[in-house]
Amino acid sequence: MRRISRLTRVAVGVASLALAATACGGTSSEGGSSKESTAKGDLGLAIAYDIGGKGDQSFNDAAYAGLQKAEKEFGYKTADIEPTEGETDADKEQRLSTLARQGYNPVIGVGFAYGPAMTAVAEKYPDTTFGIVDSVVEGKNVASLVFAEEQASYLAGVAAAKATKTGVVGFVGGVDIPLIHKFGAGFEQGVKATDSKVKVISQYLTQTAEEGGFSSPDKGKAAAEGQIEKKADVVYQAAGLSGQGVIEAAAKAKVWAIGVDSDQYEQEALAGYKDFILTSALKDVGGSVYTLAKSVKDDKPLTGTQVFDLKVEGVGLSDSNPKMAEIKGLTDAVAKAEEGIIDGSITVKTE
Repeated sequence: MRRISRLTRVAVGVASLALAATACGGTSSEGGSSKESTAKGDLGLAIAYDIGGKGDQSFNDAAYAGLQKAEKEFGYKTADIEPTEGETDADKEQRLSTLARQGYNPVIGVGFAYGPAMTAVAEKYPDTTFGIVDSVVEGKNVASLVFAEEQASYLAGVAAAKATKTGVVGFVGGVDIPLIHKFGAGFEQGVKATDSKVKVISQYLTQTAEEGGFSSPDKGKAAAEGQIEKKADVVYQAAGLSGQGVIEAAAKAKVWAIGVDSDQYEQEALAGYKDFILTSALKDVGGSVYTLAKSVKDDKPLTGTQVFDLKVEGVGLSDSNPKMAEIKGLTDAVAKAEEGIIDGSITVKTE
């Protein structure tokens, strides 16, 4: 039942290395993490992080795992660069331009916020392949790496409906934007399709990313505590670094949390809460990053929109927590939902 994609499997070997670095509070700079190049001027993959940066145990760390895999396999120099607080599109544009000018290829912006900057920069560096996660940018040398988050969230909703004892579950989204609506819509549909009587409480932490919706564990914790007070005993979060606060609140109240993007049950920095992480809605960001890097290394760079859905195992649901199997009907219900989404008998909403 475990929906870890083939792409994730190639990246997962370095996930522990990535998490060890982030758990220690490692940061990156323009120099990035690197090893000596195999040849002078042989610069490889560079990634520019989204809000929250490395150490979010979720979205950005998944991208870092893909970078580590590429670095190890191809033996070239890589770079990973943190965002700055309150930065503008011009700051992002400068960051991407600097990486391209230094000779990194491909250059990947991790997150939709890089859309305007990448549109401006890609045309200036036609010999560089650019990638963007979670957004579509038109360009002859741009690969848009997008995911069917709603499908993984539907499976999370099925699991939540099977696990709840109070008949109330919660969803905490980082920012009130279309991308995060996909998570919420899929989750609620999966809950209701499994048990129409279960109530879903939804909350978005902020209206804009600049307000800290993806980077404020305290906001996530407060939102989860509010939902738990309303009897939610399963809380699903799609909130980046803020999601750590959701998981902390759930563990403190001894109710279930559902992780996002990475398998958060397996992450060392969250080990103190793992007994209360029921499952995670997976999104193979690391695999997509590695795959783009490999395509460039093979001199067959991917471009255009690359969709990672359940059918190609680009999204899914983890089953690392053995307690999942102890909840009556959960495993079978998730497996049935997976089959329905893949064969088209279940269409998952994005709003």
